[in-house]
Amino acid sequence: MDDTLLPGIKEHLGRAAARHEPFPLRVDSGGHFGQRALWAGASGGLDPMRRLAERTDTAARRAGVTMEEHRAYRAHLTLARSRTGETDLRPYVEALAGFEGAGWTAGELALVRGNLPVAGVRGGAPRYETVAAWALGH
Repeated sequence: MDDTLLPGIKEHLGRAAARHEPFPLRVDSGGHFGQRALWAGASGGLDPMRRLAERTDTAARRAGVTMEEHRAYRAHLTLARSRTGETDLRPYVEALAGFEGAGWTAGELALVRGNLPVAGVRGGAPRYETVAAWALGH
């Protein structure tokens, strides 16, 4: 992402967060995207979360972020990624099938930057940093 867009993104995301009330969530069951990503699902306030996702998408576009690909929003928490796509994720999905975590109230929107590892460096892992955060409904 172009850092020159950051002030506008922060402004628009701050407005989106202010217009959105906190909502209940819970981590629930799981699945996979192909053979590359294992995820846990979400339950609870999925409609409010979807609306917040749509507002953040709109905020990013208004700030000038180019978003060529639009996918249907699927609430999830990524648990693991495979670099090769050769891992059989089915046993992990089966293990998550009956999982239901404790609920909480989602009360914050955070802009997080993912810093990917340097290619070819063994043991490298992505690092994530919170660039900015806003309380929902304030």
